[in-house]
Amino acid sequence: MGRQSPPRNGFGGHDFDAKKKRKVAEIYQALNSDPIDVPKLRRMAISKGGLLTDEIRCKVWPKLLSVNTDNLPPLPGKELRQDNKDYQQVLLDVRRSLRRFPPGMPDDQREGLQEELIDIILHVLKRNPQLHYYQGYHDIVVTFLLVVGDRLATALVEKLSVHHLRDFMYPTMDNTKQILNYLMLIIDQVNPEVHDFMKSAEVGTIFALSWLITWFGHVLSDFRHVVRLYDFFLACHPLMPIYFAAVIVLHRKQEVLDCECDMASVHHLLCQIPQDLPYESLISKAGEIFVQFPPSKLTKEAAQAERTAASTFKDFELASVQQRPDTVLRQRFRERMRGEERLRGEERTKSILTKPRTNRFVKLAVMGLTVALGAAALAMVKSALEWAPKFQLQIFP
Repeated sequence: MGRQSPPRNGFGGHDFDAKKKRKVAEIYQALNSDPIDVPKLRRMAISKGGLLTDEIRCKVWPKLLSVNTDNLPPLPGKELRQDNKDYQQVLLDVRRSLRRFPPGMPDDQREGLQEELIDIILHVLKRNPQLHYYQGYHDIVVTFLLVVGDRLATALVEKLSVHHLRDFMYPTMDNTKQILNYLMLIIDQVNPEVHDFMKSAEVGTIFALSWLITWFGHVLSDFRHVVRLYDFFLACHPLMPIYFAAVIVLHRKQEVLDCECDMASVHHLLCQIPQDLPYESLISKAGEIFVQFPPSKLTKEAAQAERTAASTFKDFELASVQQRPDTVLRQRFRERMRGEERLRGEERTKSILTKPRTNRFVKLAVMGLTVALGAAALAMVKSALEWAPKFQLQIFP
């Protein structure tokens, strides 16, 4: 078991009330079941507060990733650093990772953890030569190291890298850019006005790249929020981080629409991720959107969508010479967007009313417009279980 910091939970304080104590009891009941009740553990990880403490995460995260804790690999040795093509880059990134360690941690303890972090990364890459290191990978690894310790972290990170993170670890960014395409598709389904405004601003999706490839570990300063999101992501479909990214943008919809309609302004706004987000409600909302617009519904569109990530991103030097729309043009744009939104809403309403009532629409009607987290959790667990036994992330065949 790893070095344990004081329990972190989504409810505040160490004195759990009856409801939180009941959740802890349910988690341990699922862990002690024969066989272990993994679907229930997934539901616990998704629901409010997540897995509550690092002690529980040490027990549950391996189950969510199907890692056998009775047969962990030996700790990696320093010999991995010799003649390793990734060593220098990993070393530089790890040295820059001071902010990822708890404030006030003694220098010698932090430096020891940084050495372990380097060894874990090189070990995973050595054992899986098909994987390629990317900047930001260390932000994910350090989260596991701080929660579960070096030996268990090595096993969990290897499983995660081969499956959840594999699309980020190809020689090119092609798969990563395709995953980023989902962001705009999800936003368009939920709020076409925001989508159209962002398209008009030509902002692309590069602002969300660090969110996606680090599971938000690089951009959130409070470690409690990071591990809460990891509970959520580990229990869900591997595309859930992009749904959560879309929810953050949608949560800030008014800020986006009030921004100047140009790439530099919108990109700058979205890059400044707020640190006081309502994480539990955003997790719930991401679950609702996943239920209504699952990856299977979006995959065909994503594969055909124009790539709007790094390949089409205009740098700020070019953007700075572009003229910003004046007040009149901006007002006309907003009015046109509202008019198109009304027309689109009427067309969608007509389409829904005239479509055959498929099972999916019947389920949505039962759940209503605001899906309770319990229902969303069940749907996400079902999706995760359909995917998890195969452990193949073949989103883009």
